[in-house]
This record gives sequence, C-alpha cells and structure tokens, in this order.
Amino acid sequence: MKFPLSVAWRFLKSGKGQTLLILAGIIIGISVQVFIGLLIEGLQTSLVDSTIGNSSQITVESEESYGEIEDWETKKDKIEDEVGEIRYISPTLTLPAFVDFDDNTESSVFRGFSLEEAEDIYGFEESVVEGELPGEEGEVMVGKAMGENLELQTGDTLEVFDFDGNRSEVVVSGFFDLKVASINESWVVGTLDTAQGVFERENTITALEMQIEDVFEADILAADISALLDDPQLEVSNWKADNEELLSGLQGQDISSIMIQIFVVVAVVLGIASVLAISVIQRSKQIGILKAMGVNNRASSLIFLFQGLILGVIGGLLGIALGLGLSYAFMEFATGPEGEPIVEIALNYRFLAFSFLIAVAASTIAALIPARRSSKLEPIEVIRGG
Repeated sequence: MKFPLSVAWRFLKSGKGQTLLILAGIIIGISVQVFIGLLIEGLQTSLVDSTIGNSSQITVESEESYGEIEDWETKKDKIEDEVGEIRYISPTLTLPAFVDFDDNTESSVFRGFSLEEAEDIYGFEESVVEGELPGEEGEVMVGKAMGENLELQTGDTLEVFDFDGNRSEVVVSGFFDLKVASINESWVVGTLDTAQGVFERENTITALEMQIEDVFEADILAADISALLDDPQLEVSNWKADNEELLSGLQGQDISSIMIQIFVVVAVVLGIASVLAISVIQRSKQIGILKAMGVNNRASSLIFLFQGLILGVIGGLLGIALGLGLSYAFMEFATGPEGEPIVEIALNYRFLAFSFLIAVAASTIAALIPARRSSKLEPIEVIRGG
C-alpha cells in the first residue's frame, strides 16, 4: 500500500503539466458546483423568508369564517406539549372592521395578538416606523399605508366598528411597515385584550398561528396537529397548501441545480480519465519495469487509483475554497439599493462536505479506467516496445 502511494506521488510530481491540468479541471468543476448549489439554496431561503418568514406557517382556525376556537388554552398547551417541531405559537383574534377618523372611513382587518408571543412570528418591534407598540388596553398600531390614507398621527383617536354594531374608540400608538402592501393598507394591530374588548368577545380567539423548525414539513405537521386535536369544527391549514406556485418554482430550482452539478461532475470524470489514460501510455515503460521487478497487477492499478485519490483530495479542497470565494464575491458585488446582498448566501457544511466527497469519488472512479489498463500491460512486450 505504501509503495503504490509513493510511486503515485512521484508520477504526479514528475508530470507537473498534466497534474496541474487535472487539478485545474477539478477545482473549476467543484467551485462551480459549490457556487451554484449555495446560490440556489440562498435564493430559496430568501424566497421562503420573504413569503412566510414573518407569517404563520401552520394555522388552526374554525371552519366557520372568523369563528371562535373553544377552550383554546387547552388546545395550545396540547400542541406545545405533543408537537416538538413547533418553534412559536401565538393566539390571535382577527375580525373585519371599519375605522373612522375625521369622517374618513377605511375597511380594515383588526388583529389582536399576545404581542410577546406574536413578536417571534411577525417581528413587530423591527417593523415600527413611528411611535411604539401598543402597551395598554385600548391602544393600537396602524399599517403605514392606512395611516397615510387617513392622515393619522400618533396619539390620534380612531373609532372602530363592526358589522354587529359594536363601536369602540382606540388610540394610535404607532405605525408599522411589514413590507407587504395589503397588510400595510388594512391591518390594525392591538393586544388580545384590546381586540376582545372592541368586539365584546371575552377570552376569545379565532386562530392559533405557528412557525415550525423545518418549513418544508408544514403539511406533515399540520396533519399531525389535526389528528391530535381531533375536532371536526377546526381546520388546520399550512403555507404549502396556500403557495403551490412557490413550491413548484422551488422544485424547479432544485432540479436545475442537480442537473448542473451532475453535468459538472461528468465533465470532471471524463477529463481526469482521459488525461490519466494518456499517462498510462506515457508511463508504460516504467510500469513494465516495475512489473518485471515483481510489482503485481494489483499494485500497478493502485498507483493510478492513488493518483486519482490525491488529485481528488487536493482539487476538492481548493475547489471548495474557490467556490466559497465566488459566493462571497457575489454577495459583495450583487447588492440592492441600500447595499444589502440581493441573495444572502449561508454556509452549509453538509453540502460542502458532500461536494468534497463528490470530488474525491469522481477522481477515484475516473482513475479506474487507466488503472485497469495498466494492470493489463505485459512487462516483456512493453520493455521490448521501448
């Protein structure tokens, strides 16, 4: 084992031109694979975050529109205790309403939250553009666009009324921008107590909203929660069912990424195999002499397999380094108007390890062809042939 490895290393050092050519092919191939893989993964993460990062990923609500969930505290505790993949869960009371200010009336969606629990889902604190979060009962926060339409200021008093004739006055504590036009134009956000007081629904909610550890498991967890609650009056929805077009786009990206990586690996394998095959011809006299000295077919084959292994290890490491460099350069130069990266690329150590293993495996497999060819060389014929 030590002898074939030593000869393989000497062959690589003596044929520096060929060695560098093979290494260049591996490095470029693996760097492209790493760059494309990390870029598409970053793009998918950005798309998912912008779509559902600050919203409910699984929602438990009544089958009746804006219907009440009975005994919701018990159901919330049961989900938290039984479903380990739940990151955050927040009770909400959501009802359609109208808001009136200075004889200007706007339709709205009044949302009452347990703000401390809802913060982990919606990130209200970061979204405040003026004023502050509602602190006391009777305070609300209004979407930025609605505030502009009604010409509101912090401290103004709004009249809120619904279809049942319930009327209440609330004070504007601040304005928020959740980066979604429809939300900024329609949401009025208050505490759960405020919403229950406005609509005269004591200790009532209309939904339990959740975020989970793995967003792509939402449909499976939604089915588990539905079975756990076992209540025909409740409906458990998930973001995947509501975003089929987005999922189709993500699947298309996955397929294109896999195909690109496959073609890159095939190109690397063919390049290594062809160059090492030529190396067998060039080294045939040395191999014949080694065999005449007692080196068996297995050892002569191992010489080329070790060459492939060495090239794969070195090329894989350098290729990953170059791929990471390309990724960070892309983030540095591909930026938005405010200087933020268009696509945030994060390190995925599992993917990088997989890419390294692909480089090593591809190089070793590519060396099988020249290794087999070297094992068939007859020493006497090679030496006679010069």
